[in-house]
Amino acid sequence: MYHQKNLFKSLPGPMLIAFLSLLISLVPAQVLQAQANAQTQVQTIDILLKGGHVIDPKNNIDAKMDVAISGGKIAQVAPDIPTGSAKKVVDVSGLYVVPGIIDMHAHVFYGTDPGSYLANGHDGVAPDAFSFRAGVTTVVDAGSSGWRNFRLFKAQTIDRSQTRVLAFLNIVGSGMYGRFEEQDVTDMNPVMTANMIKKLFPDIIVGVKAAHYWGDFTQVDLAVKAGNLADVPVMVDFGEHHPTNSIEELFMKHLRPGDIFTHAYANGPTERETIVDNNTGKVKPFVFEAQKRGIIFDVGHGGGAFSWQQAIPAIQQGLLPNTISTDLHTASMNSGMKDMSNLMSKFLNMGLSLQEVILRSTWNPANTIKRPDLGNLSVGSDADVAVFSLQKGDFGFLDVRKTKLKGTEKLEAELTIRAGKIVWDLNGISAPLWNAKPE
Repeated sequence: MYHQKNLFKSLPGPMLIAFLSLLISLVPAQVLQAQANAQTQVQTIDILLKGGHVIDPKNNIDAKMDVAISGGKIAQVAPDIPTGSAKKVVDVSGLYVVPGIIDMHAHVFYGTDPGSYLANGHDGVAPDAFSFRAGVTTVVDAGSSGWRNFRLFKAQTIDRSQTRVLAFLNIVGSGMYGRFEEQDVTDMNPVMTANMIKKLFPDIIVGVKAAHYWGDFTQVDLAVKAGNLADVPVMVDFGEHHPTNSIEELFMKHLRPGDIFTHAYANGPTERETIVDNNTGKVKPFVFEAQKRGIIFDVGHGGGAFSWQQAIPAIQQGLLPNTISTDLHTASMNSGMKDMSNLMSKFLNMGLSLQEVILRSTWNPANTIKRPDLGNLSVGSDADVAVFSLQKGDFGFLDVRKTKLKGTEKLEAELTIRAGKIVWDLNGISAPLWNAKPE
């Protein structure tokens, strides 16, 4: 410092003035550059969710955090992200911020074929009409289509939906056209099913579905063969056999670890063996062993496949579902099931923690369908986000037999973001007031 001071003193007057002028001329350039950098930073965050409680099971986050979204991706999850760096700030204080919900069992091959059930028929529903309002950003169609009509399903529904639509491909080539068609063993082609999955649509088709079969294990075995060829899981709806088939044999001899038993809490003992013995109220021991073996127990509520008589004792005895799903279609949407947020609320009121419910509605289904890119808020992942309020009060929840469980907690989707775009805003928390003055 001493030498610098002496240097300035030793300079002749004109040179000193010129030197100081040069220094002064450099300062505005540095300031301008800093301002430019700050402006760039301001533009890096499209949406900032501020002050919410983040639950992200994959990343072990269960704390008050902010979530920054940029370019349709998760940019940052951290405490106290500066608001000055965001184009839009949404105050989500007092709310829960979670990955976009994955409904792993739905029927969305909506169409107008008057003879069809769920394959291009009126019993399917348009996904966007039911997904975002419940916090759902991804639905998985559970076998409405087979290899013969999947292309129609893709063009008609998948390609036209804001909701991400994935699919289990039915082992029956014509899909769920009708109960009689679903008995046609000659239309159960593992090779064609696997080719459709592996060679044509591996990013969309995530598994094989076996359902509504009245016979022995033939349909399941053909579906598993297709699953082996395509390296995907199999989902089994095992509820219409005459006489009833053994679910112990299904779990231990026919399904593989990672395969899915849907409608886990159904109570139809004349057609499907139940997981809880209705005489003793006890979960059958082999059911626990099957879950330990890796069989996935999926809710698949639907219009006829969820009973308090099965679900409550099973959960009280420790048999929790691996995945929570709706089995959404016209017979379930206005009855006991209603929507995914209502279904998630049922499990809260049966004793699961909010963290356990979110796990079974996000990260668990993502792993089950081998899509670890989904169901989380990792930096760089698609910005699929659900924001819920947890209402406290006196509520009632119905099963498929219209019997009621009383509860005190209810989830309600306040805000849903799909690929960085706000697609549902129940109370306008992301919107300015109509008479607000422009900034």
